[in-house]
Amino acid sequence: MRPTPRNALAASALAVAATAAFSLPVAAAAAAPDAAPVAAACTPAQVVTNGGFESGTSPWSQSATTVITSRSGQTAHGGTSFAWLDGVGSTHTDTLSQSVTIPTGCSSATLTFWLHIDTAETTSSTAYDKLTAKIGSTTLATYSNLDKNTGYAQKSFDVSAFAGQTVTVAFTGTEDSSLQTSFVVDDVALDTSGGTTPPADSTRTPAAPSYTVSLSGNTSGTVWTGHESVAFTNASSTALSEVYLRLWDNYHGTCSAPPITVSNVTGGTAGALSVACTALHIDLPTPLAQGQTATIGFDLGITVPSGADRFGYDGAYSFIGNALPVLAVKDGAGWHLDPYTNNGESFYSLAADFKVTLDHPSTLLVPATGTSVDTPGSSGRTITTATASKVRDFAWAAGPFTKISGTSTAGTPINVYSVSGISSANAQSMLTTAKTAVDAHASRFGAYPYGELDAVLDNNFWFGGMEYPGFVLDLVSTTALTHEIGHQWWYGIVGDDEYNSPWLDEAFTDYATDLALNKTGTNCWSSVSWASSAEKITNSMAYWDAHSSRYSTVVYGYGKCALHDLRRVLGDTAMAKLLKDYATAHWYGVSTTAEFKAAAQAATTTDLTSFWTTHRIEG
Repeated sequence: MRPTPRNALAASALAVAATAAFSLPVAAAAAAPDAAPVAAACTPAQVVTNGGFESGTSPWSQSATTVITSRSGQTAHGGTSFAWLDGVGSTHTDTLSQSVTIPTGCSSATLTFWLHIDTAETTSSTAYDKLTAKIGSTTLATYSNLDKNTGYAQKSFDVSAFAGQTVTVAFTGTEDSSLQTSFVVDDVALDTSGGTTPPADSTRTPAAPSYTVSLSGNTSGTVWTGHESVAFTNASSTALSEVYLRLWDNYHGTCSAPPITVSNVTGGTAGALSVACTALHIDLPTPLAQGQTATIGFDLGITVPSGADRFGYDGAYSFIGNALPVLAVKDGAGWHLDPYTNNGESFYSLAADFKVTLDHPSTLLVPATGTSVDTPGSSGRTITTATASKVRDFAWAAGPFTKISGTSTAGTPINVYSVSGISSANAQSMLTTAKTAVDAHASRFGAYPYGELDAVLDNNFWFGGMEYPGFVLDLVSTTALTHEIGHQWWYGIVGDDEYNSPWLDEAFTDYATDLALNKTGTNCWSSVSWASSAEKITNSMAYWDAHSSRYSTVVYGYGKCALHDLRRVLGDTAMAKLLKDYATAHWYGVSTTAEFKAAAQAATTTDLTSFWTTHRIEG
């Protein structure tokens, strides 16, 4: 999604609140508790802040202002700053410490740091000067002038026993009365991982979903009824006894009058709605072993609320994103049942096949995900059949749009659908933009695989733009449309957990947008200013929903600037190869921050530890 200024978002929040209070004319679903089932408690994280000392001194405590430094005489392991304890050559003590919280439920916690020791002591047997590393009251190691080395060496300690505790990581350096010893510390990290009760494996399941949908729309295209079924396979070695459907658009209504209704479930037993009625639990009749396939089906009702939204109608035009129920994902963290976010996206799903048949009045055009074929229906009606392979969701629109079409130089068919307020000149300009953008992204990350691409334009959208596979909603904006088309790769082809790792789709897409528009991001990292020590590029939507005014600045702005900075470290050629190879390796799969960091590190001989710390990229 391409964000708009915060005043627009504030206005939208009022509109959404009004929509939520509006009683929608569909059959009421039973209200149910909002709490989602609790997954394994541990979210992998790096809990030391400013471990590379590149962001000043906070939140470290130091005995003197000279401990954290970039002065000459020593060099950093990465970046320009480091912690220099002692090196005075007389009786002296330096200390450095930081309080950290190791999350409950993490079965693994590892403290690491890089240490360089040089000394003027000549003895080979007496430890005159010492550095002690501690966590809480526990001494992890003591080093001395006898441990001198010519470069940095990484030290690693298992501190899993401190899970659930707030403890202090501390370094104390002491010198005797003569001959200096310098203890130089850099890139301190404390990584946590591993839930206490993980499934037998971390395979993402249910895998290979195949959705078959048949819906009929009313005269205005605001109400759709019909049937949906989904076949899926359990990819995990752990038997699958349940699934969850995500009814995302129930966020836009109430549990007593939801805009998305599911009834007459077959192939399983429907349970309670949860997560503000956006998740429906379904028990399977028998546990599904690894490799086995099952199918569930249900009747479906969709009522589109008023509003120029990714799910809403603006006058005669309906926009229907995230309305089809899709399977939730289960992995090593358990079921992903995160709440809807209006600030960004929550839509984590695996690549799937869709065949969607939409029966609608012939007066309405119905652009949709996938490749569409229109055939005559009953009197005055048309049947649009849209087929899409290896996509993560399905969206469509309905209305008396004006349509223009063209083909990109590389051969991708492009359709631009405009509401009545869009001039033909603006529509033509956006068609040109779409042609250029799809080819630019394809040349960098791999050929566009989804056949045609539909762009639906309405300048009343409060959110700037919104991406779906092969289908985008947008204002008349070159930058916004180039961005949304970039999402065809970063979220669409290369998937991610949008709620917990939004930077993997938004920062990467904004970086791709810059490249497509010939923007180099020169010096953009120099303008970075963090609001707090807790603010990180890799924070989840839970954090950004609580700090919404910073979401766009950090995830989009700082995120893309970090990638520009990485390009400067690796070089243009190596960065281009990294991203193309990474997209190829994760084609139709799921990206994680840890996997991207590993791929970036493999692309260079430069140690990137300090880079990640400086740019607050954790995971």
